[in-house]
Amino acid sequence: MRRGGRRGRGTAARSRAGGPGGSPTTLTGRGGIVVIFAAGLVGALLSRWLDWELLAGAGFVAGCVLAVLTTRPADLLTLVVSPPLVFLAATVLAEFLTTLGQGSLLRGVTVGVLTSLATTAPWLFLGTLLVLLLSLPRGLPANVRELRAKLARTRLFEEEENENPVRWDESPDSPRDRRRLHHGEVD
Repeated sequence: MRRGGRRGRGTAARSRAGGPGGSPTTLTGRGGIVVIFAAGLVGALLSRWLDWELLAGAGFVAGCVLAVLTTRPADLLTLVVSPPLVFLAATVLAEFLTTLGQGSLLRGVTVGVLTSLATTAPWLFLGTLLVLLLSLPRGLPANVRELRAKLARTRLFEEEENENPVRWDESPDSPRDRRRLHHGEVD
């Protein structure tokens, strides 16, 4: 009987520590970007090797969903803005790797990237939209508010530091101090 009580406490401690049955693994914003890149690259490479275009977009979208669900809420703003650039990088690398050893590398990569971007653009929009929509309930609005507050504080401090100590609009004290300067003279 006593042994079962200990086991219960151990299970609770293990679940708080993130063990089996505990909280899921969380990634940083950079980790989420790596997940999107890796899934997009694997999907793009499989798409070219198996000649099945659906894999490129599906891999990217799967990576986007996995990344947004596993990235910690504090880093969601970093993740939300990155899918288009990550998609481009994965597409360029996949085209480069699959074009190596075939005729003109520059022409092959250029044509391949433009063709890939044209055929997989809907998947890019879908992945980006899913990242945005899934991150809203996870805390993205709070991140945006925090960033705006930080920027406002920074702007306030810059205005105070850059306040002009010289007052050009102040007139001299007495009319005697005011004399007409010739156009070549400097005050």
